[in-house]
Amino acid sequence: MKRALTALALAGTLLAQAAPIDDFVKAAEMNDPRTVKALLVRGVNPNQADARGRTAVFTAVREGSLQALQVLLAEPALQVDAANADGETPLMLAAIRGELAAVKALVTRGAAINRQGWTPLHYACSGPDNGVAAFLIAQGAALNARSDNGTTPLMMAARYGSGDLVPLLLKAGAEPRAANEQELTAADFAVRGGRDAMAVELRRAMAERQRAADAGR
Repeated sequence: MKRALTALALAGTLLAQAAPIDDFVKAAEMNDPRTVKALLVRGVNPNQADARGRTAVFTAVREGSLQALQVLLAEPALQVDAANADGETPLMLAAIRGELAAVKALVTRGAAINRQGWTPLHYACSGPDNGVAAFLIAQGAALNARSDNGTTPLMMAARYGSGDLVPLLLKAGAEPRAANEQELTAADFAVRGGRDAMAVELRRAMAERQRAADAGR
């Protein structure tokens, strides 16, 4: 009986310790910057996950809680590039959601624009964009970054992105002749996405780049 009571007391202590982080992540979800700040002052670890495995920064980005995000980003202890279980950073999540204000805030805080494998630019070229890709390019995003299977941002834009992304990337210098591990180019991605007109545009760009390369030899 005594052992059981001790176990219950320990469980209660652990729950009490877990409660602040649960409240912290909930405040980020509800865009409650005052509570986020108060709990930081109390010593809550901004990088800790709650009982559901969520961290405050990812939750704030996912919910569009910009005020809470700004408070989090002002916290020096926040690990702004800590990745989730899928290898995604908060900046990548903000990029694929087209959350330009969050992207700018994260970059200002020092979030990495370039990284090995999938990058924020890949993600920006896969979603609604809203100016995110242009901003990342202006900040030095690698135009021809390769994912683990050789996919480039241009390939993602060709199949999934908004219509203005392919011209934007080509004008900035993205390489249309690049192929991934399956030997698929951006034009092939466009075809697979049912974007035949875009595929024609990309093949034209491939031919122009090749002519320029041949002329420079």
